[in-house]
Amino acid sequence: MKERTKQIWVDADSCPVKDIITQEAARQHFGMNFVASYNHQLSISHPLANVISVDTGFQSVDMYIINHVRAGDLVVTDDYGLACLVLEKGCLALGSRGKEYTKDNISFLLMNRYASQQIAKAGGKRKGPRPLTKEEIDNFRHNLRKVLRSLEGD
Repeated sequence: MKERTKQIWVDADSCPVKDIITQEAARQHFGMNFVASYNHQLSISHPLANVISVDTGFQSVDMYIINHVRAGDLVVTDDYGLACLVLEKGCLALGSRGKEYTKDNISFLLMNRYASQQIAKAGGKRKGPRPLTKEEIDNFRHNLRKVLRSLEGD
């Protein structure tokens, strides 16, 4: 039986770097899975890319990814909760600004997210994500290339 090759899984509902993922993954011949809810129309056309639509229920995209990733896969997400869960399954996780999530930094990120949620519940203001800078896009591309090279060697 042929061993399953490592895959890239993208939390695609609001991922701002889908084009970069497609370019870099195709260059290195990695299969890509872009998972989004039905109310997000994705126009990704590449033979190595699968577009997977799931229902619009709470956490549907996350649950699909969690249930389909395998150890050694790469998950691109800005959701710390999803990153934490896939790290526990032996996956790699990368944010759209190039941040590598690790078992060493994910607890801190989750704690900050929780604190921010508590401030919002108390009536404090929360800002949405700011647009990516050129440096962050370059950082994402650099780190994606680095992770993909490491996956090739496994």
